Amino acid sequence: MTDYVIPTFTTGKEIKKTRQKCGMTQKEFAAFAGCSKSTVERWEMSDQKITGPIVTLLDILKRDPDMVEKMTIPKDRLKLRLYYMYDDMVCTIIDVDEQKQKVRIFNYTANLMYRAFGRNTEPDFKDYEEFLESRCFPRTRDKIKLELKKLDIPFYDPILIIEKTEGRMADDDFWIKIER
Repeated sequence: MTDYVIPTFTTGKEIKKTRQKCGMTQKEFAAFAGCSKSTVERWEMSDQKITGPIVTLLDILKRDPDMVEKMTIPKDRLKLRLYYMYDDMVCTIIDVDEQKQKVRIFNYTANLMYRAFGRNTEPDFKDYEEFLESRCFPRTRDKIKLELKKLDIPFYDPILIIEKTEGRMADDDFWIKIER
């Protein structure tokens, strides 16, 4: 069995202290921890040892109090928002204003292989267009008109293709969710 530096239990007092240090209400902390507000209230009022996944989450938050901010989805957004996903994990949020050709990204993983633009933290509109095309079948595909007809798309347009296919490819588990 492997040992870890994570405590085996926590207390209600520690939960409250960490929650407040992160600047979160009980409701916000419950949403972050994936539990109900009443669970957070019960924990914070308890004099008992508290065990389970909350202990690990608390330890992570103590070591990196900015984690909450790093995991928050920005409210300020451009006209189009794309979530670049790996299975159910948000890897990169891409905000785009196509008319102004403006792109802004938010990476939610340190793993460069999971980021939409890898090392590039300030992609331009051309980078964005190349990324979209990388999540579609190629323009040069044999019998492309048949593929487009199957998708009910009149012409090759990566964003229209991704809206239909979610940018899914046969050889990986990445996909794209679009919000307008």
